[in-house]
Amino acid sequence: VQLQASGGGLVQAGGSLRLSCTASGSISSIDDMGWHRQAPGKGRELVASITRTGKTDYADSVRGRFTISRDSAKNTVNLQLNRLQPEDTAVYYCKADIIALGGHYLPNSWGQGTMVTVSS
Repeated sequence: VQLQASGGGLVQAGGSLRLSCTASGSISSIDDMGWHRQAPGKGRELVASITRTGKTDYADSVRGRFTISRDSAKNTVNLQLNRLQPEDTAVYYCKADIIALGGHYLPNSWGQGTMVTVSS
């Protein structure tokens, strides 16, 4: 099982990006999915999460600007980033709690990270 993230890049303040992350492999289903980020010199923090039933949660710093969504049929989680600010600059990691075929539970499965850079 692996998660592949894409969509990062360089954008000016006020701009938008869309991140996507797809899980692949021997997957039965996925519980919670989410995005975390790690800015230079800082720890990793939760940005947004979404449950299997679609309930969402956001960090206060991004609420109203970012939107998380998922396509469970495609094992994909997306993050729409609007009104980006320089302090949003970070490596963004997707995370999923995966139930593999055979019933093995693989919580906290991480993608490789995608860089978002916001210039002022």
